[in-house]
Amino acid sequence: MSSKLLEATSIEKIFKIDEHIGVASSGLVGDARALVDRARVECQINRVSYDEPIEVEALSKKLCDHMQTLTQYGGIRPYGTALLIAGVSDGECRLFETDPSGTLLEYKATGIGIGRPAVMKVLEEEYNPEAEIKDVIMLGLKALHSATEGKFDVDQVEIGVIGKERPVFAKMSREEVASFVGQFKP
Repeated sequence: MSSKLLEATSIEKIFKIDEHIGVASSGLVGDARALVDRARVECQINRVSYDEPIEVEALSKKLCDHMQTLTQYGGIRPYGTALLIAGVSDGECRLFETDPSGTLLEYKATGIGIGRPAVMKVLEEEYNPEAEIKDVIMLGLKALHSATEGKFDVDQVEIGVIGKERPVFAKMSREEVASFVGQFKP
């Protein structure tokens, strides 16, 4: 349930972790922010220790190991968030999904959250590994449209992009998002 008094732009679900890694979250936003902060520290530790950016898979495993430890003890609760960790390592695009148990899975394309089944149906039918970034964004909007039953607008959409050609993670501005949402035809 959403209030008409809520500022939609105050809800952040996509975060830049390092130059080459971004995260999307679903679930408890505070838990996601805590994991984002931890991920950023892990990236900094790797740069200071090894003078190179952390591999996407290595960061994902470190976060999952941390998440899993919270499932082992009484008196503390597991994180209530799932993450999609996307980035480029060694010239390859990588996408990992985590869940509160610390499970780590790698995908070519996936979704998290309450609308996941509808998103997966669209992605499984239409995903093309050779698609250009603009086409991938439109596919993502189609999947989001399916998951929300057509109830989304520019204030409810965030888009983060990274690719092999330009391996720098960036969140799109509201204007860029509005351009894609305006082009989208269900």
